[in-house]
Amino acid sequence: MPDDAASAPMLHAIVPAGGAGTRLWPLSRRAAPKFLLDLTGSGRTLLQETFDRLQPLAGGAVTVVTGTAHAEAVRAQLPDLGAEDVLAEPSPRDSMAAIGLAAAVLARRHGDVVVGSFAADHVVRDGAAFEKAVREAVTVAHAGYVVTIGIEPDHPSSAFGYIHAGEPIEELPDGAAPTARAVRGFTEKPDATTAAAYLATGEYRWNAGMFVVRARVLLDHLAVERPAMHAGLTEIADAWDSPARDEVLRRVWPELEKVAIDHAIAEPVAARGGVAVVPATMGWDDVGDFASLAGLVPETGHVRVLGDAADVLTLGADGTLVIPAGGRTVAVLGIRDAVVVDTPDALLVTTRAHAQQVKQVVENLGDRDDLR
Repeated sequence: MPDDAASAPMLHAIVPAGGAGTRLWPLSRRAAPKFLLDLTGSGRTLLQETFDRLQPLAGGAVTVVTGTAHAEAVRAQLPDLGAEDVLAEPSPRDSMAAIGLAAAVLARRHGDVVVGSFAADHVVRDGAAFEKAVREAVTVAHAGYVVTIGIEPDHPSSAFGYIHAGEPIEELPDGAAPTARAVRGFTEKPDATTAAAYLATGEYRWNAGMFVVRARVLLDHLAVERPAMHAGLTEIADAWDSPARDEVLRRVWPELEKVAIDHAIAEPVAARGGVAVVPATMGWDDVGDFASLAGLVPETGHVRVLGDAADVLTLGADGTLVIPAGGRTVAVLGIRDAVVVDTPDALLVTTRAHAQQVKQVVENLGDRDDLR
């Protein structure tokens, strides 16, 4: 049944909560991925911070999609969520399956509501700017667009994908969406030279993977672009709130294509003029590696410590990040820009320059699944 218009939230938020965060190993593991961790020293995990900033926009209309292994932890961290608001996927099938499942279930429960997908493991420092951008995106989504929120780049990074912004959205009333632009295309992570050229044009934004769209618009695009996936998700959603859920999930879910929403929907729909971008400067970070994490941890005496600073001793180690999670003293002498992560069963020592390569350690653990 559709929500009563007077009490309906402006947005039904979808929070995909998955991934092992292998570039943050050994802090982030399969059993305790980064979205379940407090990585900013705020006392709230990344998942909880995501939920907190969605509250002004969605109220209680938040749906988390996560793996069965993490569903209990998600419910424990977000006790205000109802049992029906946590959708547990049997295995990871990438973002299109997770977001599409949530959109299909929400469409059956509430009608053609505006849904917005926001990753559980990102950091946003300026909540007011985030809220403003999302509200504008909702306005544009009502007009039938798939809307992405593009981060205003402050340096030519090769770690992010890019959105090419075009002309203003003409059919919207004056002032309804003052910053929204049509999307000309998406580009995967470019090299540094290309990234610098993008910034020089002023037409490119970082792709943060945030999408706002009416549920039926998303599902209709999926039916065109990925008909087999649309059929599978429709069957699962039809059974979700019934006794047939488990049987249908076991049969249909493993057959769904593994594909990101960017490739399945955003790129082809942008080519047809159906995607818009709302730019935002909101202190966004995807906490993709330890170099990124170091920028989020306050500096004390030219070093950064996430944890108990009393357990850390540094000499001549400016720019170093230390995470003393092992309950013992960690000393760093004469190594600048180091990264030292001490846990009870694993120790990582690297440099911030090698932060993107930490995932190679996980890939080379062999059969040590206890450490993954």
